[in-house]
Amino acid sequence: MSAASEGALTYGQVPAAGFFRLPFVSHALGEEQPLIEDDQLGFGREGLDPTYDVITNDGDLVVPVDLRGFGFWLRQTFGPPTTTPDGAKFRHVFRSGASALPSTSIEISQPEGPSNSVHYGAVVNTLNIPMQRSGMLNATLAMIAQGETDASAVSVAGAPTVLRGPRFAQATGSIEVDDEIAGDIVSAGVTYSNQLDKVEVIRADGRIGGVDLGKVMSSGQLVVRGARGALASKGRGKVPAKISFGWTQTDGSLTFVLPRIFLPRVKQPIQGPKGLQSTFNWQASGAEAAQLTVTLINDVASYA
Repeated sequence: MSAASEGALTYGQVPAAGFFRLPFVSHALGEEQPLIEDDQLGFGREGLDPTYDVITNDGDLVVPVDLRGFGFWLRQTFGPPTTTPDGAKFRHVFRSGASALPSTSIEISQPEGPSNSVHYGAVVNTLNIPMQRSGMLNATLAMIAQGETDASAVSVAGAPTVLRGPRFAQATGSIEVDDEIAGDIVSAGVTYSNQLDKVEVIRADGRIGGVDLGKVMSSGQLVVRGARGALASKGRGKVPAKISFGWTQTDGSLTFVLPRIFLPRVKQPIQGPKGLQSTFNWQASGAEAAQLTVTLINDVASYA
């Protein structure tokens, strides 16, 4: 897979250069155009030809959370970061709530054909990362694209710049609540949404005219094992908390920080002779600062 950020004033136009070769786990992008059953009468019992409806191209793109390539997708989700030197490395800080977001051209290649098609005008609607004790660490990007080019034997990406790895592992993750390591969390997840609204204008090609940005929303889930603790107390007391999710490796780190989340009051069911668990579906607030700040430290000089 190769991808490039489209220019700020060129939504839906595939760029001639600037592509990166990026790893991915799976994708469900692709144009769809359903049929509308014909409703005409007066020609007997046999129906007439159906009509083609509008074209859509929505789907999930699952990518590995790695040290270099994932920074590209953070840029497409939050906008360009603030980058500063950090010793021999670079610190990239992405913040929620940007007033404009870049669109993406994503080329999917099948070299056996060869066959190459580009999904253009793709914008990240939601980003979801589940967290658990073991397994592969992936992120799911729900994309809204404008369209897809016909398959071609020639790649538009040319010689893309490789941007990948090494991958972060679930086993290296940690969670902090109010700057203290939380040792009682079994699983967790964070979801960030740009709440995009499709611009469904009348066009001869049946495609959308773009997307409008909605109010950002950050939410997630914490599954806690054991007796009622600090999280339950905050939920019962209606007190906000600061939470961070992080992964580290020798060459860098990735941290998601939500400075103000609210936890619901939850029950603690007993289901047999096993450990007690409670599930908190939290929501973040941007009343005092950005809802979500993501910091990526690596050896990439710029994601501008």
